[in-house]
Amino acid sequence: MNRLLNAAVIGCGYWGPNLIRNLRSVADCEVKSVCDLSEERLRHIKSLYPEIHFTTRCEEVIADAQIDAVMIATPVASHFQLAKQSLEAGKHTFVEKPITASVDQARELTALAEGRGLTLMTGHTFIYSAPVRRIKELIQGGELGEILYISCRRLNLGLVQKDINVAWDLAPHDISIILYVLEKTPLSVNCQGKAHIDPNVEDVTSMTLNFQNGGLAIIHSSWLDPNKVREMTFVGSEKMLVYSDTEPLEKIRIYDKRIEIPAHYDSFGEFCYSYHYGDVCSPYIRQEEPLKVECQHFVDCIRRGAKPDSSGLEGLEVVKILEATATSLRNRGAEVWISGRAPTEPRHEAQNGEVRAGSSVRV
Repeated sequence: MNRLLNAAVIGCGYWGPNLIRNLRSVADCEVKSVCDLSEERLRHIKSLYPEIHFTTRCEEVIADAQIDAVMIATPVASHFQLAKQSLEAGKHTFVEKPITASVDQARELTALAEGRGLTLMTGHTFIYSAPVRRIKELIQGGELGEILYISCRRLNLGLVQKDINVAWDLAPHDISIILYVLEKTPLSVNCQGKAHIDPNVEDVTSMTLNFQNGGLAIIHSSWLDPNKVREMTFVGSEKMLVYSDTEPLEKIRIYDKRIEIPAHYDSFGEFCYSYHYGDVCSPYIRQEEPLKVECQHFVDCIRRGAKPDSSGLEGLEVVKILEATATSLRNRGAEVWISGRAPTEPRHEAQNGEVRAGSSVRV
């Protein structure tokens, strides 16, 4: 494909306009069409980009033979059907996170894309940010030592969703970062939460991802916090790292701190932990809008026939965790084995469709 790649964006509510703006900055790509059910939203976008074709009918976009790629930024419930129609029409497809509302749907999309030889990409924007890329280099290079645990806080006041809870809304960012930098997936998950605004939608959740060999990650998500917090702490056996995305410049700080256990001691009186306090440094990181990098990566992967860093398979892994999280929430925080990863059979069987707190189930 030597000509410009023609792309369309379906959904221009909260996030769609950002996709349109960044996709237009990709040199060898042109945004040909934008679709949304709201004519008011379309009028606003048309005032910004009058050269783009606008429609309220997604069928028109998908049927357009001139469109090579479709980017979907609609509510989660519509992701699967729109993406399936796009892939069946032979179009490369980008879907905002989470890729689908269920594991079965995500599996079907990945199989469909593979069978058609099409690029399927999930909008895990943060893995395209320079700070996260640097964190991965540091962890994979052994700078922090063995990662003991990860603590994540993604908090703000709103935006309260009606169709998905806060775990499905905010936690995919942290989950996708964790999977990306560690290059491994958790075995099980525990999750608890509460619904304060809408009785059917949890607006505060706390989940724990349990990894092989005892590693864990704790993710706190909330729509009911007075401050916007985007923070991840990586505690290693050698050093510790704090990533704060709300910081304008020093987004990463590396702490040369750790606790050392004496190698040899003959009595309890000789046993004493040693606390190591070293320097704190903040490496220089050249800033570039992650969404722009993500859009460029989508187009590059289409042209090269390469697998995206956040392909449908990565989207599937995140949905596996989210689906297990939903099961844990329904069962008061029970440990839930993520599909296909339980090293042994569940310790307790479900009784009458319920799982007791402290027991475990498989999804």
